[in-house]
Amino acid sequence: MRVAGPVGFDLDLTLINSRPAIMAAWQEVAEELGVHIDLAEVDRRMGIKLEDEVAYWFPVAGHAAAAESYRRHYVRLAVTHTSLLPGAAEALAAVRDAGERAVVVTAKHPVSVQPSLAAVGLQPDEVVAHVHGPEKAAALVRLGAAVYVGDTPADMAAGRDSGAIPVGVPTGSFGPGELAAAGARVVLGSLTEFPAWYAGLRAGQSEEGRNG
Repeated sequence: MRVAGPVGFDLDLTLINSRPAIMAAWQEVAEELGVHIDLAEVDRRMGIKLEDEVAYWFPVAGHAAAAESYRRHYVRLAVTHTSLLPGAAEALAAVRDAGERAVVVTAKHPVSVQPSLAAVGLQPDEVVAHVHGPEKAAALVRLGAAVYVGDTPADMAAGRDSGAIPVGVPTGSFGPGELAAAGARVVLGSLTEFPAWYAGLRAGQSEEGRNG
């Protein structure tokens, strides 16, 4: 088990509550382009790349225009529709206090990442953007990440496949059981529990013993 190394964090619904901005942006896309979009379905898939979600609602010829529309609305809405999830700032601080780097590894495009972080005043040491699934795993391998924290089953699989410890937080669309089934080594109630868990990990305590 690797305990020394950078700690990766997913962004949407792990560090930030971007759901209001995402839902509002999709609503704007639907109205602008005249297409029905079921926001409940979008919510259930939240965490995938925008380009993959667009494919559920638009023909191939319309993908680029739909993605452009979404990002234009999202960048505007992120400023007022994004909030920091409890414990997020403290989680990043705990990593830095241990002498490690806190890195955001997210499916979000860089154009959408920066306004989201600026809205909540969060400054990770590095951002790896526009990666999902196996791409996240590859990024975590390149980073030599010891831990990856996320809110989706795909995040847990990425952590597991990279050799990092997958840590789940049920602050998105998936519950503790779904995260555990996907490979989470530990599921925390929220990031407020992360500093104590991480301190225990660094001290050599068993993360399994803290599984929530």
